[in-house]
Amino acid sequence: MRDAVKKLWPELEWIQGAALRESVTQTWEMALEASTLDPDDLNKIPFTLLVPDCPATFMEHKRCVVHIARRSAEAIQEFLGKELPVDLDTVIAGAILADVGKLLEYEKKDGETRRSVHGRYLRHPFTGVALAMACGVPDDVCHIVAVHAGEGELVKRTTEAIIVHHADFMSFLPFKNLTK
Repeated sequence: MRDAVKKLWPELEWIQGAALRESVTQTWEMALEASTLDPDDLNKIPFTLLVPDCPATFMEHKRCVVHIARRSAEAIQEFLGKELPVDLDTVIAGAILADVGKLLEYEKKDGETRRSVHGRYLRHPFTGVALAMACGVPDDVCHIVAVHAGEGELVKRTTEAIIVHHADFMSFLPFKNLTK
């Protein structure tokens, strides 16, 4: 499973801290082992069920979010770093893990991606945090997973969480707007 995770996520190498990189990798391994989806499915299934016939795959969206988040964090470091410090490892790890819970929220049945029974009760921010905590992911990264979606509107987000939240919505809202 480790090889599959590394193939899905070459961006793991961007995480400088070895312990953090390892716990993020283990979280994805655990999610894949618990999921009815296999690694190849992630390059085929839609990234959201909220957009009918969504044309973007789960991994296209996820990797786009990680790249947007990293570049945004680097720009903030370059121009505002003195006043607004940003931990790049935390941003990258949080962006990679933000939707890991969808591996439990979704299932493929009869060739169709749909919400699983598990997913009817718990959305991916909750299951993502549970997976990440079980693998020893630090609280500041778990915070990003917890608050990256709408659930986070009731919580004060860290700077790193704000970056990932906006990166995620930059790659979601244009697709959602296509359906209106």
